[in-house]
Amino acid sequence: MSAADFHDPRLTEQRNPATADIDVATPLEIVELLNREDRRVAEAVWEAREALATTIAHVERAFSGGHRLIYVGAGTSGRLGVLDAAECPPTFGTAPDMVIGVIAGGATALQRSQEGAEDDRGAGTAAVADLDVGKGDVVVGIAASGTTPYVGAAVSEAARRGATTVLLTCSEPPAELMPRVSESIVLRVGPEALTGSTRLKAGTATKLALNAITTGAMIRLGKAYGNLMVDLTALSEKLHDRGERIVMEIGGVGRAQAKEAIAEASGSVKIAIVMVRCGVGAANAAQLLADAGDVVRAVIGDPPPISE
Repeated sequence: MSAADFHDPRLTEQRNPATADIDVATPLEIVELLNREDRRVAEAVWEAREALATTIAHVERAFSGGHRLIYVGAGTSGRLGVLDAAECPPTFGTAPDMVIGVIAGGATALQRSQEGAEDDRGAGTAAVADLDVGKGDVVVGIAASGTTPYVGAAVSEAARRGATTVLLTCSEPPAELMPRVSESIVLRVGPEALTGSTRLKAGTATKLALNAITTGAMIRLGKAYGNLMVDLTALSEKLHDRGERIVMEIGGVGRAQAKEAIAEASGSVKIAIVMVRCGVGAANAAQLLADAGDVVRAVIGDPPPISE
């Protein structure tokens, strides 16, 4: 038997020479080996920066037109997509259906592995059809190996329906899928410390990439003022406090006035900021923002400098 008989060409399935003896390592040595490999992750994401920027532009255009970003994945990749989608409403004040995460095997797969679900091409096609994906939407297929059948079928169906399609992978994309992909993001993190365990470097790189896509698109939409989250939804005491502190800092007012302004603005930190800075009521502040494309900086100018 030759090496070709058991060698998998997918980068995520190859053995890592640097960790060949990890099974006899001490706890400290294991941590050091894993961390040494993890250092490759940030560089891999950096190398994919142009593809990520192009994807951000695609998503920004979709959002501006009232369309959606839809993540589709299986296993770790699917869970990361669902996580990123779930975090957008509280962070950016978005509607729950603006960013959607779809995972092979459904909600059950979030807590319990449904490994066979990744091979179901029909389910991948059906998931896209069920969401009535169409022109204007962006569908990001997340597949560390690049070859997950569920993801490939979903991306193909999305492309057939006229959506913009992106493949996010940590291995070379399959040639047969490329004609149906508008952009490919390849995060070349190399073989895993534990062969094939893409919850490691591949998962970490994927999380960083998804962070960049949604954060970048939301910033471009005006959901940040400087580096402050001004479109957050206050759903907890921590977020109530953060919103009040943002209004206090930008408006130069005390907490009581900040809280009053946010209440008058029906919970909108962005509107409260304009109210305080421009000395107007909620309705006028909302109109000023609308006239400025919902961008705070365009209404009140540059944010205050960061205090030392």
